[in-house]
Amino acid sequence: MKTITLPTHSQPPRAHGHAAVETQVPAAELTLASDLLMRGRKVIQIQHNGALYQLRATKLGKLILTK
Repeated sequence: MKTITLPTHSQPPRAHGHAAVETQVPAAELTLASDLLMRGRKVIQIQHNGALYQLRATKLGKLILTK
């Protein structure tokens, strides 16, 4: 199983500035709702393999991922 760490509002922030919940889920079964990731924001940043990406929600409800 792969450990997935997601930010949450229900726990106090950790030293790096983000609260996190660790959830054990098989990688093949992982599905996240976009509203869980975006939480009402239009843009979020995702760090992946040392690079920073932006996930942006458009006015038409599409998602755009840019580096």
